[in-house]
Amino acid sequence: MCPSRLILEHVTSRWGVLVLAALLERSYRFSELRRAVGGVSEKMLAQTLRTLERDGFVHRDAQPVIPPRVDYTLTPLGIEAAEQVWALARWTERRVDAVRAAREAYDGART
Repeated sequence: MCPSRLILEHVTSRWGVLVLAALLERSYRFSELRRAVGGVSEKMLAQTLRTLERDGFVHRDAQPVIPPRVDYTLTPLGIEAAEQVWALARWTERRVDAVRAAREAYDGART
């Protein structure tokens, strides 16, 4: 498997795109990010953040205070990736009607 495919899989995964897009706006604490993304479980968010951190896209800042405070921000590489996937996500939103029409035409021809 080509190394770039795994990276592409991480940044274009369902939760990867949404986490990168949210963090493009600002830094978040875990619970804030979970609310901002919406629909993601704690387990999936933690796994996604770990993966994006490992790949160098997300910076995790754990502050030694009581209660513990952890903030997540994008690294410069993460900003670059987030801008790319967010552009694709916006394009997708703009082209939903065209895709629906293509699906209907395809399904109609197959029936």
